[in-house]
Amino acid sequence: MQDQIIGFIGGGNMANSLVGGLVSNAYPADKIIVSDLDEKKLAFLNEQFGVNTTQDNVGLAGRCDILVLAVKPQHMRSVVEPLEQAVQSNRPAVVSIAAGIREAHLEKWLGGGVPVIRCMPNTPALVKTGATGLHANAFVSEEQKDRTESLLRAVGVTVWLDNEQQLDIVTALSGSGPAYFFLMMEALEKAAVDAGLEQKTAQLLTQETALGAAKMALESSESAATLRERVTSPGGTTEAALTVMEEKGLRDIFAQAVDAAKHRSIALSEELGG
Repeated sequence: MQDQIIGFIGGGNMANSLVGGLVSNAYPADKIIVSDLDEKKLAFLNEQFGVNTTQDNVGLAGRCDILVLAVKPQHMRSVVEPLEQAVQSNRPAVVSIAAGIREAHLEKWLGGGVPVIRCMPNTPALVKTGATGLHANAFVSEEQKDRTESLLRAVGVTVWLDNEQQLDIVTALSGSGPAYFFLMMEALEKAAVDAGLEQKTAQLLTQETALGAAKMALESSESAATLRERVTSPGGTTEAALTVMEEKGLRDIFAQAVDAAKHRSIALSEELGG
């Protein structure tokens, strides 16, 4: 794959993390090109990673093998439509990491018959522990799927989805999910401080506990339910805490939250694709 030219339109945080992941995995920096209107972002990327930069989106689309669209969803159409001729001529794999923009809309804006892969990464990609769901349209080759998977694996794990609609669930789960855990951490810290711990101590213990629980879950072959049961002694402190959470309807809260995020993702797709 290292002979492939990877082009990024948009030099924000997610593009930054992907470029950094590729370079740290020994991908040739001279095979990566980033386009952005912000000259300061381009200068930083060039200085930090040694990649090529440009402000010519059309020229970039006409020469790269993988074209990553890393712009905000509300700007996607205005950025993509001018690329139609270059994409139709060059035929790169078009990879969108923007939430809410359907494959059919991207394909239409690019003139039809274009290989499009939608991805839903999340912010932990910035520290190379991301989780990304991917779906490819019918025009994407197996080779293009492999290349795209390698690109996203530079910043975390990847999962291919059976249908595009599942990306709305991925958006609600892993896309928005870091915020759910941050909220839980925030609540735990405050509860500990209110109970008498110093703030820095509460923060450190909360962060390390969250990290340890995630690491145990990743490295174990057991389900989260089984791991929970193993640390819950009958009549103990953990059972007392979990009983309160169950009585207060924690499971229902998460079910409703994920459902709300999923339906908002669907609504955004309809709004942005219009």
